Amino acid sequence: MDALINLRLRLLPLLLASCASVLAADTNAVLTDWLNAQTNVQSWSADFVQTRALKTLTQPLTANGHIWFAKPNQFRWQLGSPARTIAVRQADEMFVIYPLLKRAERYPVGAKAKGEWREALDLLETGFPRDRAEFDSRFRILSLIETNGSWIFALQPTSSFARQMMKEIRVGIATNDFSLTSNELIFIDGSSMRNDFTNAVLNPKLEADVFTWKPDPSYKITEPLGK
Repeated sequence: MDALINLRLRLLPLLLASCASVLAADTNAVLTDWLNAQTNVQSWSADFVQTRALKTLTQPLTANGHIWFAKPNQFRWQLGSPARTIAVRQADEMFVIYPLLKRAERYPVGAKAKGEWREALDLLETGFPRDRAEFDSRFRILSLIETNGSWIFALQPTSSFARQMMKEIRVGIATNDFSLTSNELIFIDGSSMRNDFTNAVLNPKLEADVFTWKPDPSYKITEPLGK
């Protein structure tokens, strides 16, 4: 009996190492297929349900919305009907707009953003990675699981500044065509924001004004990150 136990103890590290290698290989294969699928994406739109869980609330908050995306990094998120919140990214700036309050916030993005904030704001593009080098520079893969027809990547930002706000990002992609099915942000205070996407359309024709916004004089514009 002692000999059998000793044999198991000797084999256990080898078995664990073998399992880890298979898992790593599978993760790498799924990531490669996801990145390869991005070459087919020029534009994308979808409905979504957003669920926000806050530590101060016993029940999560839900709202419906729509998203439009166009390569390389333009997007428009619109939450509520009529819209309560709109986020529009243009080439070098992003507006977060509150139409009912006649308020908007302007954020520099891309080359105009300061280094640390640029790293944090770049995470908004998580669902549409451009290549492996960019992905590896922004994320460390914590885990990969398959559930309900989706691969779920759990990702940790490599930026220490971003990790002060957001400890984990979960991205769901369909197992059959690697299209985006969900994303979830896990914040450092334990709150979370999840988006589940439906009715997605690949490569719709989008007018340029989808990604532009010019405030009328009645709006108050602030710049939370300064100039």
